Amino acid sequence: MFGDGLDAAVQKTFTRPAPKSAGVQMRYLVKQLKGTRPVAELLGISQRTVERYVKDQIKKPRSQLAARLEREVKKRWQPQIRAKARQQAATTGGIVIDTQARLGYTAPIGTTDQDRIRHLTVALPPRYAARLFDAQEAGASDQELRMIAAEALREVYFQDNGRRAGSLEEVRFTDIGHLEFQL
Repeated sequence: MFGDGLDAAVQKTFTRPAPKSAGVQMRYLVKQLKGTRPVAELLGISQRTVERYVKDQIKKPRSQLAARLEREVKKRWQPQIRAKARQQAATTGGIVIDTQARLGYTAPIGTTDQDRIRHLTVALPPRYAARLFDAQEAGASDQELRMIAAEALREVYFQDNGRRAGSLEEVRFTDIGHLEFQL
């Protein structure tokens, strides 16, 4: 969920749309991975099937294959633009998180910070964008990314960058209904 949200935010910065047809997508992957065998292994299909897509002998993939193909193409599409967007978010721009989830911490009943469903749109500073992207590239799980986001929300939203709730140690970030990132 978190990794996909970060990928979607970066994909919004693409200057050209990713290829749509299966043949063009397959040719792109063959070019990127330098052969039909690595593409076949990546997608879990036979090498001959990849060759048939490349030659436009097959035009319409099954829905599961179409989804895998699109995901793998978008993962590799415009790597320089992707890197530039991540770098800008990590150094100057930061990242905006828009979520509807159960957020809060253990507090006396009736206080405004009690654990409850909230809809927040919060601009996170560049250091948290850098931590999220670095953790994602290092292969962090969604749970680890969620902990980084919770820490960022604790500092920026609940503690207002050190102006209140100074003793707050942990923010719970659960029951996520909606999650979107914007660069």
